[in-house]
Amino acid sequence: MKILIVKLSSLGDVVHAMPAVQDLRRAYPQAQIDWVVERGFAPLVRRCAGVNRVIECELRRWRKSPLSTPTRLAWRAFKAELQREHYDAVIDLQGLSKSALVSWLARLAPQGRRYGLANQTEGSGFEAPARWVADVAVSLPPHIHAVTRSRELCARAFGYAMPVIQSFGLLADVDKAQIAIKSIASEASGRRVVALVHGTSRADKQWPLAAWRTLAARLNDSGYTVALPHGSDEEQTMAQNIASGLAHATVWPRLGLDALTDALAACAGVIGVDSGLSHMAVALDLPHVQIYNFDTAWRTGPQDTTRQVSVYCHPAPDVDAVWRAWLGVSAGIVTP
Repeated sequence: MKILIVKLSSLGDVVHAMPAVQDLRRAYPQAQIDWVVERGFAPLVRRCAGVNRVIECELRRWRKSPLSTPTRLAWRAFKAELQREHYDAVIDLQGLSKSALVSWLARLAPQGRRYGLANQTEGSGFEAPARWVADVAVSLPPHIHAVTRSRELCARAFGYAMPVIQSFGLLADVDKAQIAIKSIASEASGRRVVALVHGTSRADKQWPLAAWRTLAARLNDSGYTVALPHGSDEEQTMAQNIASGLAHATVWPRLGLDALTDALAACAGVIGVDSGLSHMAVALDLPHVQIYNFDTAWRTGPQDTTRQVSVYCHPAPDVDAVWRAWLGVSAGIVTP
């Protein structure tokens, strides 16, 4: 059986789709599973166990100049790569017009079918073309976690029971991880490293600088070095401001997703806002505290684990609440 997953973006959404791939692998161990994704997230999908071929697209970039010669050439190459195979199942896990277009372009085997969402779920995007393109549209409960949304869609489409055990299948290179963490935090000799994920694409999800600095100081006092990843100039400035004056803090260089995966995997844990990197920490099964300024952790936050927990308060959780949560997950005991 040949299966095509269509989940184009963004980072957190791509991570949330990975357990569905692991479920499919359990149900169909011999299946070939391919995945269409935006090029920027392709390195992460290549780390997902069971994915055979990653088909890269750049719809975000192409739509800015759809008629230009470079775009037309790139589109033609993408379409040729997409249509190399004939699939027994094409599964649109995104439910948007752009993912519907990709699903529609993909070639089916003689008895192949396209599967997709029949309805919108709370807090997630949904556009009508996704329903029109699907040969089989699957109805899901409106109040559903983002991970369960993809897993349940696949389970109902193929008629198997969703496994009790959830696995993301995100693979890190242990040797490279140790090298990475030593090279970018060499001063942490004898100290474990906790990554502070402060960056997010939405300003209203950020946590105050003063809170980060207080938390980082407590981690230093408890024997940890804090590591500060960043993905933009603005985030780099924030990282430098958090690290300023701390005895044990390192601002990581700007890393690609491959190196970030390995570096995070080598950490003792992660504390971060609702962002793609925080969701990667969950997928890597690290001790993790996820900070929410909005009551949306039920949809995207960690699920039922003693190693990971979300902390919510509006306008923002205080440092004491986050610290208590960290003490719980680092000890393997989550407190209410």
